[in-house]
Order: sequence, then C-alpha cells, then structure tokens
Amino acid sequence: MTTMTQNQGSRRITAGERAGIPPRRMDFDFPAETTKYWYGDSAFLTTFWVTLSALFPEGETFFVDSVKNFRKDLKDPKLKDEVSGFIGQEALHSKEHQAFNDMAEKHGLPVLALDKELGVLFKWIRKYVPKKTQLALTVALEHYTAIIAEQLLREDFHQEMFQDREALKLWMWHALEENEHKTVAYDVYEQVGGGYFNRVATMLIGTLVFAVVVGSGHLRLLKADGQLFKWKDNWRGLKFLWGWKGLFPRLARQYFDFYRPSFHPNDHDTVALLEEWRQRMLNEGGLLAEQTYSKTRNA
Repeated sequence: MTTMTQNQGSRRITAGERAGIPPRRMDFDFPAETTKYWYGDSAFLTTFWVTLSALFPEGETFFVDSVKNFRKDLKDPKLKDEVSGFIGQEALHSKEHQAFNDMAEKHGLPVLALDKELGVLFKWIRKYVPKKTQLALTVALEHYTAIIAEQLLREDFHQEMFQDREALKLWMWHALEENEHKTVAYDVYEQVGGGYFNRVATMLIGTLVFAVVVGSGHLRLLKADGQLFKWKDNWRGLKFLWGWKGLFPRLARQYFDFYRPSFHPNDHDTVALLEEWRQRMLNEGGLLAEQTYSKTRNA
C-alpha cells in the first residue's frame, strides 16, 4: 500500500486506512454540458449505467445500515476497522453518485424518481425483514457490485468506451473501492452466525428483485429519453450486455460461485489488480492524482 502511505504524511491514520479500506473523498464535477451518451456513444448502454447509478444513493445507505446493525456484536478489531472503512467508502459513493445523478437529471433522465422509489422499498425491508436477512441481502448485492466492478477494472475495452473523463473517474474509483471492501459485509455476516441457506435464498430472491428493478428502471429511462423504440441501437446494446461474450454472461461463473457452501469473496483474487489500479489512479499523473493530491495538501 505504498501509494496510500506516501499520501498520508503526518496525518492521523483512520481505522479504514489501517484496514486497507481508505475512504477517499473525490468531489467530482459533472457540469450540465457533460457528454449525454458518455458510454460508447450509445443511449442504451449509457442509460443502463445511469440506471445502476440511480440505485446507489439509497442502496449503499441500506448496505451501511445493515452492517451497522451488527457492529456492536463484532469482537475482531481488524474487522471493526474494516467496517469503519466500508462505511466511509459507501457513504462517499452515495455522495458522488448523487452528484452524477443530478447531472443525468438535467439531461432529462428521471433518475431521482428511481432512487426515491428504491428508498420506499428499502424502508419496507428495514421494517419487516429480519436484520440478519437484511445483512444477507447486502452480502448478495455487494457480490454483484464487486464482480461488475472487477470486470470494469480488468477489461480494457470498458475504459475505452467512456467518452467523458469525469464519468470514467467516477466509475473506476467506485470499482476500485468496491473490490477493496468486497469481503466486509460477508465477514460480518459470518461472524454474527449467518447461515448458508439464508445467504443463498436471499441471493435468489435478490437476483429476481434486482433484475426487475434494473430492467424496469432502464426501460423508463429509455422511454424518457425518446430512445425506447430505437431498435438498432437497442439491439446492439442488448448484445453487448447479454450476447455470448456480453457483460453478464462473462459474470456467470463468478455469480454462481456465490452458491458454493465454502464460497468467500476472496476466492476471486483481485490483490494484484487493485494494486495496479491504485498505481494507475492515485500516483502522480494518475487518473485521480489531481483530486487526491489537492486533498492531501489541504488535509
């Protein structure tokens, strides 16, 4: 973690940094003139990623709350530090995606409505679903975000598809941190006695709900943008996501790994990948260097 250590200087090291899960405040700027179709110059694919972004502010707040429910029960000091890092990173993800969503809203996409509706769903879940199952849902959805994020980091063509530098910064920063904290909710679930059946049953239900929420939200954004019946572009987008070598089929093996009784998120080794991306993003001249260095100087 040489980059992190160099940037800390004499500043007090937080619990998250101590655990290797440092919250990094970015303050991305998404002006109204940001390229509208910033992913592959495709309305279909851009609105797909915007749909995911629309779910993050409420979704990641729920993730934090579900882990916080069991924070007092943890005995392992290292895991407590990791939880602190997880909470810090997820809170900042919510903040930055809210700014990104505000920009998308200015482009006529009703992302704030999607986020608000998801908030109503999570409010219901908090009220009626047992806390341990809420944590299991976080474990399941964190698995989704981790494997999608890993693909963003590992596959160069994703970076080449970004037409806007600020959008690229946001998604690659988020992808890095999702994999830095990918074990936390799972390890908390294991330490508080979460069982295999609850974990996989919640994943099955969560997969269905996730598909409905993302699919319906994506259709709504396409309709609002007047792109719902642009068959040629939409067909190309569907093939990109669901074709034989599409985004989701390439995630299938990692997704189904979750159903193994002995599964752990670290079974998907991303140690070298994350160190490579810390160098590419955080070192001098890197993608995020200007933001991280300015914050270090002002700390």
